[in-house]
Amino acid sequence: MILVKNKQERNRFLRFMAVGTIGAVVDFVVMNFLSHLLNMELVFAGSISFVCAIISNFILNRFWTYPDSRSRPITNQLIMFFLVNLAGVAIRVPILYFLEPKIFQLLSHMATSHPFSTEFLAKNGTLALAVTIVMLWNFFVNRNWTYNDINS
Repeated sequence: MILVKNKQERNRFLRFMAVGTIGAVVDFVVMNFLSHLLNMELVFAGSISFVCAIISNFILNRFWTYPDSRSRPITNQLIMFFLVNLAGVAIRVPILYFLEPKIFQLLSHMATSHPFSTEFLAKNGTLALAVTIVMLWNFFVNRNWTYNDINS
């Protein structure tokens, strides 16, 4: 509810989303490179790409979204941020593992004309869903734990 009423919190959420968008680009680029060019399984490629996105997101959130959050040393805050994101992996991996084959199967049965392979669409659609769910988790938990040392 504070997000709706408090302009500063809305601005933080918008910045968090912008950072998340940059992190998602990092995530998608790394995942596609690893899974399509190196033929790595999606769960592994998606896990590595997620770690790359975490590092990018932490740096941008620390210095842009929450610049007034300085009561904790950066290493402590990085550990907290990483733990929240590690829980995000626990949400993400089952989505990637269980949903991608179902989306692939669904898309395989659809008669549509597009320039992308069914595999490409299934992997990226699954990752997009996982990124959205985990982004919401990350914002609310990080705001209330990792960055709880700032005023609302």
